[in-house]
Amino acid sequence: MYLKSGSAKLLIIIIFLCAIRAYAQYDYNYPPPIEKNDGLEVASLLEFTTDTTNLFKLLHQLKEHENHLHSMLFFKDGQLLLEEYFNGQKPEEVHDLRSVTKSIRALLVGIAIDKGFIKSVDDSIEKYFGTVYSEVDWSVKRKITIENLLTMSSGLDCNDWNKKSKGQEDRVHKKKDWITYTLQLPLVNEPGTVSNYCSMGTVLLAEIIRIASGMEIDEFAQKYLFEPLGIIHQKWGHTSSKEVITSGKRLYLRSRDLAKLGLLVANQGNWKGNQLVSSNWIMEATTSKTKITNLDYGYLWWSIPLQSNGNILVSKTATGNGGQYIFIIPDNDLVVIFTGDAYNLPEDKLPFTIMQKAILPLF
Repeated sequence: MYLKSGSAKLLIIIIFLCAIRAYAQYDYNYPPPIEKNDGLEVASLLEFTTDTTNLFKLLHQLKEHENHLHSMLFFKDGQLLLEEYFNGQKPEEVHDLRSVTKSIRALLVGIAIDKGFIKSVDDSIEKYFGTVYSEVDWSVKRKITIENLLTMSSGLDCNDWNKKSKGQEDRVHKKKDWITYTLQLPLVNEPGTVSNYCSMGTVLLAEIIRIASGMEIDEFAQKYLFEPLGIIHQKWGHTSSKEVITSGKRLYLRSRDLAKLGLLVANQGNWKGNQLVSSNWIMEATTSKTKITNLDYGYLWWSIPLQSNGNILVSKTATGNGGQYIFIIPDNDLVVIFTGDAYNLPEDKLPFTIMQKAILPLF
């Protein structure tokens, strides 16, 4: 998620402090990324720009001062130019992606449609859940489509940012049967009219993929997405101490592998000449369909404006609590990855400052 009410003032303070620190004395030795034969192309940042002063000062400050960053990687023209890890994090460690998993689920829905497991985003969810969950009142719920789940406009009483909402994710996590409980939530809006941030809607999407393909979401992702990308280090998990259904688990990936997903989207679904997701789906997923908290939202992907040197650039963005981000800037052919552990803290917005103050001005 991007910015909740109440954190704006603290965010301004963070931006102000970060801007001041960027001009402090620094001693930073730039290490060019290492070629690891993992499918990623590497190059030296210095081949693209010599104006690295602000970035290197900022990196020095991040190394010297307390923060919640775990990693920062960025790519220009498909080449990895910077790879840094902070606070004892190592490149080989997998990281809890939190809600970035939602954006990856959107890619998997696109693949399921490409492969013919799902006919269309216009399908009613009753088509997949109706016979198994017969206790649900489908006379009203059949209006909910797959697209409604992708745009978080199901109309169900499901709003993670409202603690009184019956479908708020922390409430649902206490229930025994997440799917039944979610499908039985009351309709509070006409499907397709109002978008509220609803994690359980994306769990329903994963369950639809399971029902349609006969494969659990982790198996489906491994076969059709991770294996073609050469991603072999991943796991699915959850912070809950209870046993969690596979469709409800979050994805854990290494930063370099997370970057592959960003590059895949930046390349319109193509990876090394293989079309893993249709270009049309990537366009649809990253094109605004609705708004959440006044920000453009597509199929589980945000379109977020970033300002640099008086220019506004729109980033196709996947976000996750704690500071997990995929920023894709088509205008500059940039892909930038962040991971962190600023869970439920305003500091998880620090990557926006880094993007606008240090990375975008480079190009």
